[in-house]
Amino acid sequence: MKKSLKDNRVYRAIIIPLSITLCFIGQFIPPVNGFSSEAFGVIFIFVGVLILWLTIGIDWPSLLCLLALGFINNFGFNKVLSSSLGNSTFAFLLFTFVCTYALSKTSLIKRIAYTFINFKLAQKNSYLFIFFFLLATLILGLFISPSVLFVILLPILEEILNLLEVDKKDKISKVLMLGLGFTVSISSGMTPIAHVFPLLAINAANIEVSTFQYIAVAFPTGLILFLLMYLFLLIFIRPEKNGLNFQKVSKLKETTQKFSKKEIITLIIFITVLVLWIVPSIFEFIYYPIYEFFNKYGTVMPPLLGTLLLCVIRVENEPLITFDEALKKGIPWGSLIMCASTLALGEAIKSDQIGIITFLQGTLGNSLVNLSPILLLFIFAIWAALQTNLSSNMVTATLVGTVAGTIISSTFTGLNLEATICIVGMLSSFAFATPPSMPHIAIISSTESCSTKDVFIYGSLLMVTSVMLSLVISYPIGLLVF
Repeated sequence: MKKSLKDNRVYRAIIIPLSITLCFIGQFIPPVNGFSSEAFGVIFIFVGVLILWLTIGIDWPSLLCLLALGFINNFGFNKVLSSSLGNSTFAFLLFTFVCTYALSKTSLIKRIAYTFINFKLAQKNSYLFIFFFLLATLILGLFISPSVLFVILLPILEEILNLLEVDKKDKISKVLMLGLGFTVSISSGMTPIAHVFPLLAINAANIEVSTFQYIAVAFPTGLILFLLMYLFLLIFIRPEKNGLNFQKVSKLKETTQKFSKKEIITLIIFITVLVLWIVPSIFEFIYYPIYEFFNKYGTVMPPLLGTLLLCVIRVENEPLITFDEALKKGIPWGSLIMCASTLALGEAIKSDQIGIITFLQGTLGNSLVNLSPILLLFIFAIWAALQTNLSSNMVTATLVGTVAGTIISSTFTGLNLEATICIVGMLSSFAFATPPSMPHIAIISSTESCSTKDVFIYGSLLMVTSVMLSLVISYPIGLLVF
């Protein structure tokens, strides 16, 4: 034990100074072939912080990321704060966690968990239970925004684990948590319904692709990737096949009391938040003015409204929740700060003043023109997959979509433009490997069930698999559809 502790101290003594040095030394490197000193600074910060996330933890390394970015020329602390703590995604997560905390105090989460746990086929063994939970996530994710879906299902999953008395560090817990995060990402790339990344790639390439055409290209790949993900997690993590005890839980449903007035009002408020999130996207295809009216308020308005109502409405002279209580007990602050740092990092990467994206667009665009069609398709696919797993999905979809659209439409490459752009949009959604890729990936990276290292290893495996599937499944289908 003493040797282990000593080795850990030596390990930290090497990793921490090295990573901190990387975070502050990059911007002093002279520009090289148009790649600015500030660009070096941002890349070095990403590498330094990623090492700390993978080896040390997520809390203070995330703060280090914000501090180091503040010292980057042409970025500064005002930009860091506005793109992290002042970002709409940060606010969305903050207020949504308050709403889900209020919901977790009711019996609704337990009732949903009971219903799922008592599904007879899912009770056969742990493997089937995991499969049906993840399949339900996939089906819901075809029509719901990834961030919204994740914050709804996370407390349900945690309640299920609690009811089944599963330790958060158990292998089954790890599989379920990783599977939840990965499945949410997979589902977000399978349809363009309520998912912005495929639409951004299509718009960036200035082409027209119908909803049916995109689904025809992306859905088969997403479904096969989901099944392979399930097998990968079972094979490599090896949870116990009979590691869940359903007998005790099946009797608990009978002890659930009726909804109280306080619970009913809380439930109505939360349903209102869900309706404001989901229904407008349905009207995009039915009656666009309604979609346009609600969409202009963004995703932050519904949970902000819900939080306000929860704090203002009183039952028996007591508020449904107090904001102080929600901030103390309902917010996973470590995960939220990590999300904030990844948002700032993504903003720095796409900043025109720093020039990383401009450099890539100019350099890669000129280098790709004369390549063979198969190699060019592979490069666009691996580029989209790598970038979306290291930075912003929106930046990836826009940048790769623009470059691919420009090269394919302006030169004779032999590639099908529409099929290629659908693949770019799909892979831009398949974010698995690192915390900056998507907020919900950052959150699962910081749970007790799995670490950043777990996410990186299994997420990278999924990333490589998704590229291969897009080439052998999506592209040939695209040739038939377009």
